[in-house]
Amino acid sequence: MEDQTANNKLDTLQKLHLDTQKWKSSFFLMNDELLFIEQLLHSYVFEPNTPNLFERLQDYLERLKHIKGDKTNMQKLLIHHENNLGGSIECKNSKWDEDVYMEHEKLKANVANCLQKFQILKSEIFNYAGGILKKRRPDYN
Repeated sequence: MEDQTANNKLDTLQKLHLDTQKWKSSFFLMNDELLFIEQLLHSYVFEPNTPNLFERLQDYLERLKHIKGDKTNMQKLLIHHENNLGGSIECKNSKWDEDVYMEHEKLKANVANCLQKFQILKSEIFNYAGGILKKRRPDYN
């Protein structure tokens, strides 16, 4: 019976570890997207006579800065959580396991929130930018 419990614990911890790896991967991809969006916002591809262009771009950059900070904090928490998962495999204390599971559920909510905030901002930026990009057409005459 103890082997069954140990196997269940190991399976559960492996699932939690897989979740953690997926989250880390999402934040890794987010790095590239953030870099692209920042370069876009700092570029000169927008129609200069757009009302409130500067203010809007500054707002987006400020919000991106906050999301980058949240992402960095989440990445640190994920590393800590991964270490705790490893420790939980070694530990025989069920209280430790409960703490790790609770931490995982809390992280799951925080990761989802952070990624959702980024997706909303990214959509907002792309929708706005799509409407005010300079219309450059080659002159074929």
